[in-house]
Amino acid sequence: MRTHAQAVVIGGGVIGCSILYHLTKLGWTDVVLLERDELTSGSTWHAAANIHGLHDSTNISRIQHYTMGLYKELEQETGQGCGVFQPGSLYLAQTEARVHQLRLQAAKAKLYGMKFHEVDRAEAERLHPLVDYDGIRCIMWEPEGGNVDPSGVTNAYATGARQNGAEIIRFCPVTGTEQQPDGTWIVRTEKGDISTPWVVNAAGLWGREVAALAGIELPLQPTEHQYFVTETIDEIAGMDRRLPSVADRDGEYYLRQEGQGLLVGAYEKDYRLWAENGTPQGFGHELFADDLERIEDNMMRAIDRVPVVGTAGIKRVINGPMIWSPDANVLFGPVPELTGYFCCNGIIPGFSQSGGMGLLAAQWMVEGEMQYDMFPWDMARFGTWAGKAFTKARVGDQYANRFKIHFPNEERAAGRPVRVRPAYDMQRQMGAVMGLNYGWEHPLWFADTSGAKDTDGFTRQNWWAPVGAECRMLRDRGGIIDISNFAKYRCTGPGAEAWLNAVFANRMPREVGRSCLTPLIGKRGGIAGDFTVTRLAADTFWIIGSGMAERYHQRFFRQVPLPEGTEFQSQTEAMCGFNVAGPDSRAMLQRLTNTSLSNEDWPFMRSAHIELAGIEVLALRVSFTGDLGWELHCAEADQARLYTALIDAGRVMGIGPVGSRALMSLRIEKGYGSWGREYSPEYWPQEVGLERLVKLDKPFLNKNAVAEVMAQPARESLVLLHLDAADTDASGADATGGEPIFLNGQGIGRVTSGAYGYSVGMSLALGYVTGAQAGDRVDVMVLGQPHKATILDAPPFDASGERLRG
Repeated sequence: MRTHAQAVVIGGGVIGCSILYHLTKLGWTDVVLLERDELTSGSTWHAAANIHGLHDSTNISRIQHYTMGLYKELEQETGQGCGVFQPGSLYLAQTEARVHQLRLQAAKAKLYGMKFHEVDRAEAERLHPLVDYDGIRCIMWEPEGGNVDPSGVTNAYATGARQNGAEIIRFCPVTGTEQQPDGTWIVRTEKGDISTPWVVNAAGLWGREVAALAGIELPLQPTEHQYFVTETIDEIAGMDRRLPSVADRDGEYYLRQEGQGLLVGAYEKDYRLWAENGTPQGFGHELFADDLERIEDNMMRAIDRVPVVGTAGIKRVINGPMIWSPDANVLFGPVPELTGYFCCNGIIPGFSQSGGMGLLAAQWMVEGEMQYDMFPWDMARFGTWAGKAFTKARVGDQYANRFKIHFPNEERAAGRPVRVRPAYDMQRQMGAVMGLNYGWEHPLWFADTSGAKDTDGFTRQNWWAPVGAECRMLRDRGGIIDISNFAKYRCTGPGAEAWLNAVFANRMPREVGRSCLTPLIGKRGGIAGDFTVTRLAADTFWIIGSGMAERYHQRFFRQVPLPEGTEFQSQTEAMCGFNVAGPDSRAMLQRLTNTSLSNEDWPFMRSAHIELAGIEVLALRVSFTGDLGWELHCAEADQARLYTALIDAGRVMGIGPVGSRALMSLRIEKGYGSWGREYSPEYWPQEVGLERLVKLDKPFLNKNAVAEVMAQPARESLVLLHLDAADTDASGADATGGEPIFLNGQGIGRVTSGAYGYSVGMSLALGYVTGAQAGDRVDVMVLGQPHKATILDAPPFDASGERLRG
């Protein structure tokens, strides 16, 4: 066994073997995989192993299509069969919402050149004559859908990796992972130790236990999952072709051909968590006792749709474990607090994603960054707040609602609240409907009475009108927005300015009281973050960033060593904040302070510590609404008192609380981008309009990469679109993000954010396009259907900035 390796992969399931294979394909041939038992032990061997390409997330669709195409290439490269069957997949919609989802996916497929389109009932009956299509509103066809052999795929990855120089050691449990002072690791086993700069945790059902060896607690929880295979069905035995799989997600089951019978699986409401206190070390190829009564309701729906299921005998039942994260997405990427520890845990559709997951993991380790923005997978989306109780509650909800549509703006209640601020109860009493942002509860919108809840859908929902009232109130008079969930940092010490200049692309403000906007640049030259930096004193700076990306951004901050005597600390838990904005915000706040807030005394992008209603606050004259306004940051202990003072002062002027849904609408009216939507490592500064904030005359993190991309022409441009009222009113829907954009029938881009602009009376969308310009008429595929839109040459609200700076 080798004593040194470029990377050590722990876990010999399909994901671990894929990562090992892809590391070798990118040039790392001195790599080792350690498996505690036999390859495929755990969850891999008993997986149903269905493969499909389309996903609500465009980037996940891309990697799933890569995976599907890779399997046949693997067979040719390695000589190891993957058991690939691609008879196609039929997707059935019983509800209007499912129709919207499938048609939106079909529009995306057209944009990206993927095969997924609608068929009529006659064609569907030809493709799968055993299905009863009564009550089906829409049928989509994916000709490349199907399934693979779990063992074949895993061994093909393993064979390819070995052929490229990798070593695979079976029956070799890892007993320790110890980080050394230089950041490298020693992986300890009973067969010897291996020194490596990269540990890869792909341990599947044992992901929690392997992580614990390095002092890491991962939010993972296994469940039981059942499917059954029928005896031979005469109608299938008599066919000269393989039947397509059936995705009847409204029926909450999945179904495909297996041999000359059918495989039927279900995600039942009466779920069972397993191994809550740790996965048994001796577990390997075992299964649980059958318990088909739990999935009886799902089975009956499958029988109604495919009647031969009800007359066929059951050949075998598989009831095995799966391990889940709180949102059913993989926990992926390097642990932000450590060097050289990569996680890839909690994968559910492993055989649809294994190839892309292995490729992206290898890119991250070998090249320093992935080609796609995959924040929905990034393990940094969860922090220590995602404890066992939260994880179990969310996993149960995800399992029981596996096939439920994830609607735009949807907020699920399971496991909440986790983290609340002092003003939480007061906001709830005022009618706040809460959302979750990196564990924090924050107001989405305010209802007339407490206890209101969101309705969910692709069309305008119950919050559409109340959010409009909040937007108009703020634009007409003013509004009070809780921004406590923004990430907040303080950098102090003699090297603070130099360090911040070395991290961020813009030049830090030189004068006390001034602020600047600055990008954070990724390894490939894209926008990894956007921040507001304020100089509070000669050696003290205040930094505001995306709340959901706080842990994600730690990776970048750690890449630049802090100078001696300089500290950089998160203040997100210790400090809270409000944005008071609107034309009357100055007059309202002036009632609470003796400090002059006049434009002469307090211009735009200036800051100061002041006393407001007897409370010390850090006040910044900035506003994400694009309107006149101040951000007010206070100690957490003062939040409720400050909120009360603001609400009382605002009430007499017709100013009240405003939620984050209104804030999203207001910032789109102004054309402001948002991290995770318009800003991501995939986009270059000149594509998002931030090139003027990148100062190439100073050194900073990843400067060479951004200089290289900025020397090239923009591949696409961020634009603001106005959707025609006739179309949006007829459909009752606005763009929300992800909708393709077409010009004269050709795909030219996609929406990144969308909302109704209440104060300007327009349905608006931000998006990226190529080959189009202001004034062009395009089609935005809202609900998967064309909605006419015009590319604007300026934002419809305060294009000149008079309100913002007045």
